[in-house]
Formats: sequence, C-alpha cells, structure tokens
Amino acid sequence: MVNKLEVTAVTAFADNYLWLVHAPTARRQVVAVDPGDADAIMQALDRYQLQLAAVLVTHHHGDHVGGVRQLHEKFAVPVFGPASEIIPGEPAPLREGDRVELAELGLAFTVLDVPGHTAGHIAYVGHQATFCGDTLFSAGCGRLFEGTAEQMWNSLSKLSQLPSETQVFCAHEYTLDNLRFAQAVEPDNVAVTAHIRQCQVWRAEARPTVPSTIGLELNINPFLRVRHETVKRAAERHAGRTLDSEPEVFAALREWKNHFRG
Repeated sequence: MVNKLEVTAVTAFADNYLWLVHAPTARRQVVAVDPGDADAIMQALDRYQLQLAAVLVTHHHGDHVGGVRQLHEKFAVPVFGPASEIIPGEPAPLREGDRVELAELGLAFTVLDVPGHTAGHIAYVGHQATFCGDTLFSAGCGRLFEGTAEQMWNSLSKLSQLPSETQVFCAHEYTLDNLRFAQAVEPDNVAVTAHIRQCQVWRAEARPTVPSTIGLELNINPFLRVRHETVKRAAERHAGRTLDSEPEVFAALREWKNHFRG
C-alpha cells in the first residue's frame, strides 16, 4: 500500500481547507474530508476531473459538515463520522480504534478520539498523515467550545505521539496568527522565527502553510510544548500564578491565546 498521500486543498469560506485525498490505486478517485461547502467540492471535482468516492468528517460544526448531505445524495457515497455527534448523511459511526477501510481505493485510516474543541471530535490517521479537523492547527489548537482543557491537552498529547514525519492536515489557514502567539510565548525560539519567514513567503504566493508535520509542530507549537520550561514560565508570568500540572499550563496558554492581539 502506498504510504505518502496525494492530497488536494480546496479553499472555502474565509479560511477553511476542505481536503480531497486521492486514491493511491486510481488518483482520480478522491475522498473528501470535512466538506463544509458542497459547491466548492463539486467545482474542484469538475476542474480536476475527479470522482468522489467517500466522505470523512471530524466533527459537527457547520463549516465542516455543511456540504455533506448534498454530496451524499448527489454521489451516493459512504460517509464516516464521529459516533457521538450528529452528522448529516447517515454516517458510519466511528470511535477510537475503529478503522476506515477503503480497500478498493488503497486507503485505510485508524480513528483517534480527540475531544476538546467539540465533545466527540475524532481524527483520522494513516499513510503518514492525520486529518485532525480543528483539534491541532499548525502552531496552535482549536478553541474549547464543548470540552475541557484537560481533554484537549490529552487529545493534543495523543497526536503529538504520532511519528514525527506524520503530515498534519488541519482545517484552517491560521498559521501566521498562531505563530505570532508562539513568538510571544517563546521569543527566542529560532524555529518559530524561521517558520514565520517561510509562511510569509508561502502566503505571499497564495500557497497554503499546511500540511505541517508532527516533528515541526513539536518545535513551534506552544500547545505541544507545555513541558518546556520556557513555555511554562511564560504561561505562569501571564497567569500571575504557579501552574502545577501540564493541563494547567495548557489551560493558561489557551486562555491567553483567546485574548491575544499580537
């Protein structure tokens, strides 16, 4: 089975990425991940002469599921999504440890439960890639709309343990904003400074800053770096108190980021 995926980014709304994963066995067959806008997906299918074969959903927010029902009805393709959330298209319900086996496409993904942004958020892992929705962003993480800081920290810890070469396909172009926060937390982090320069070049060329990799995120993402003394001290200075555990450091960082205007 081919490991390295070919993936096409489809832009939608202000900053969403809807992913089309090409089948290793026949590249014109694609799986749509978090298709919040059916029109954007169908335009991409027409432009690149692709055929939709399945839909994967990470969580229930409208910018991730808004196009699911229309695509399911138009193309009669299977839909997969989190078992504990209400998703259109009558999806096959998935929980941690489940496998999405699309043998005819040469694709297979393992499911991780990654709650925090929403209560039932899941991620798909396979082929040296993860499709993680709004849990892990490049240099950042999702807001805590339904879960707790401890849940999100546990979810991010789970993702951080994937192999360093794992590509991170998140769902939004937030990288430069996130990096500005990362630089406020760790102003002497040379990896952050270098990646800001690289991302500025990419954005000037209208190119996505993602996918990232787990290895890169471990160097630039403060939400994965709460064990580092520089991050802990910065969070404590901002919070004005001692933080005694990793979830506490994470929670202080997340609250800081919520109000950051750097």
